Amino acid sequence: MRRGRRTSAHLVTEAQRSRSEDISYRERRYLIMMAIRVVCFVIAVIVFAKGGGWLTAIPAVGAIAIPYFAVVFANGGREPSSTKGFRAYEPNLPTPYRPAGGDAADGGVRGHGPADRGYDDGTEPPGIRQERPPQ
Repeated sequence: MRRGRRTSAHLVTEAQRSRSEDISYRERRYLIMMAIRVVCFVIAVIVFAKGGGWLTAIPAVGAIAIPYFAVVFANGGREPSSTKGFRAYEPNLPTPYRPAGGDAADGGVRGHGPADRGYDDGTEPPGIRQERPPQ
């Protein structure tokens, strides 16, 4: 039994990183960000001790905000495999039912005669007002 040939070849550069390589990359990035956080904290303490006033807030905000981003990036998982960007949403809706037949006056579409608008005797339900074509 012969298998069919693939139509396209995969380049090595398109391959995803191995799982262990991806985890070590995320761990390295987390540790670098936490090292930056420690530096920001030390700078904030030194600036505060020297009487820097409101300038202490700049590295302090960095020391407070960096852990959030470090954790989000570390837990983010594998990078997306698609490099094509986002695809547009294409709903898979069923086609509307159109019954076969119908008279030529309504073009084969039901719902234009008085009997098709309400009850079987041609009256409309109370509270529902529908436009009627001129007769």
